[in-house]
Amino acid sequence: MIRLLLPASLLAFACMAFSAAGPSQAPPARDARVKAFLDAHKDSWHDLNVPYVDGQTLHDLIVKNKYTRALEIGTSTGHSGIWIAWALSKTGGKLTTIEIDEGRHKQALANFREAGVADYIDARLGNAHDIVPALDGPFDFVFSDADKDWYTKYLNAVWPKLTPGGCFTAHNVSMRISGISEFLDALNRLPNARTTIDRASSSGISITYKTQ
Repeated sequence: MIRLLLPASLLAFACMAFSAAGPSQAPPARDARVKAFLDAHKDSWHDLNVPYVDGQTLHDLIVKNKYTRALEIGTSTGHSGIWIAWALSKTGGKLTTIEIDEGRHKQALANFREAGVADYIDARLGNAHDIVPALDGPFDFVFSDADKDWYTKYLNAVWPKLTPGGCFTAHNVSMRISGISEFLDALNRLPNARTTIDRASSSGISITYKTQ
């Protein structure tokens, strides 16, 4: 075995250089890249995407509760998915997201790559009506933002797969849209659940924790 002996000063310098270039620098660099992407596109998200403030809410819920197994029903072109995946990059988790429209799906994939969060996302193209009930789970965070008439069915399909302490969120619950009233009634009937409505935007996000 050959051992290379370095002067203490040179060894210290080498360690500092490795630290500066090593994995410890990855999270700050990633955070800066994601934030720059989101800020640059802040006012350009359309096509069924969430507002910036709602994306921030989703991100903060995941980081605060250290969630790692997330499901998004309704990718659109990826705005909310980027916020969710960014949070999961901090907790060591991954997002499964589902989109039925091929054009939106392809645009979301491009946005995930550009934002630097593609490694934290399993993006699936298909009908959530079929995919969601077939998912194994478990999940500790769910965001529903697809067809509102199916919100209650998504809830019924996923709730048994949500871990205690997990969170089921849904978008547009402050709006008078077909299916929302039925969904909110279903939330109120859930056992072992606690629901609040975040009204940071006019859309509204229901936030339901599974208590046990």
